[in-house]
Amino acid sequence: MTTTDSTFDDLRPYGDAEIPAAMQRIAASEMFPMLASYVYPGEEMEKVRALIRSFRTIRDFQLEVMRCVNEQVIARSITDFSYSGMEQLDPDRRYLFVSNHRDIMLDSCLWQYVLYRNGHETSEITFGSNLMSNPLVIDIGKSNKMFRVERGGNLRDLHRISLHLSEYIRHALTDKRQSVWIAQRNGRTKDGNDATDQGIIKMFAMSQPQDKIAALAELNITPLAISYEWEPCDILKVLELYESQHVKYIKKPGEDLNSILTGIVQPKGKVHIACCPPLTGDDLRAFDGCTYNEYCKQVAHLIDERIYSHYRLTPNNYIAHDIRYGQQHFSSHYTPQERETFLQHLSQLQQYDTCEYDALADILLGIYANPLSRFRGSASPNLT
Repeated sequence: MTTTDSTFDDLRPYGDAEIPAAMQRIAASEMFPMLASYVYPGEEMEKVRALIRSFRTIRDFQLEVMRCVNEQVIARSITDFSYSGMEQLDPDRRYLFVSNHRDIMLDSCLWQYVLYRNGHETSEITFGSNLMSNPLVIDIGKSNKMFRVERGGNLRDLHRISLHLSEYIRHALTDKRQSVWIAQRNGRTKDGNDATDQGIIKMFAMSQPQDKIAALAELNITPLAISYEWEPCDILKVLELYESQHVKYIKKPGEDLNSILTGIVQPKGKVHIACCPPLTGDDLRAFDGCTYNEYCKQVAHLIDERIYSHYRLTPNNYIAHDIRYGQQHFSSHYTPQERETFLQHLSQLQQYDTCEYDALADILLGIYANPLSRFRGSASPNLT
């Protein structure tokens, strides 16, 4: 099947020709002053509006706006931002980055900043359709190389949507020569247990069903492991998981936007992104004798192993594990002051007096303790 970018008008990011009109809309938005004051603190509003309206390309927008967004986030809410593994990437190749997912915006946004700082082209980014309801969010997202991933639908719709997405990802990598960032599963990990959905692997291969090895080898799948000392939106995640234990959880209007803003401004402490070794043809051929279903399962497991082995544990993970299990096995990994700081954070849950505190506390402890539980069984964890 021959595809062009117009085949994917329903989901693709903006092209350069669409940027000037998008910039006019962004600058005219009633929310613009709030956003501009964060990205360009202290600058005169009309001066910032004129700057935004001057942009003519995606590169202009990313280098002048998204670079500043990341630098503000790092300066205001991250005590130490680090990354590793960049030596494994060839600037002339394109990659399908498969990342664990803890924050709606920052996981992919910070990775673009790392690519930029290391002389690589930024990647295109998957963006859930549930987030594309606000016109301003759409304009900012699609100007930042984000493309739409449809959520929901019946089984027939799901197959059609998955095939279309698979074809676009392959088109972006092989025809447009754009790398792609995608989360390892639909939605953020809310309980600290990162796991690749084998359905994602099946989706990747749908666009080349003739050869399951070649279908994935061509994509240069590269796992990413992002770790936060303080989990973005951890209290919001606790409340959602708590409510889900009692009734079916239904998102409230504006909840996703609130999570985006909370993730941006909430203190995150140390943040590390590790670029793991890409999956090679030899890696994939090791599963050649498997059934197709088992093959996808094994590839997902291999991605998980690489993410686990490159994830950076912090004292909070060890503190939470000791508290949750009533032990001091990992006390050498943290100080009494670090434990006291964590306990003060935990005490914030007491304000939700309509909920059972012990249940809330256990969920929060799990968010931080579960990575250590998972990694102890699969690889030697890294401690920042």
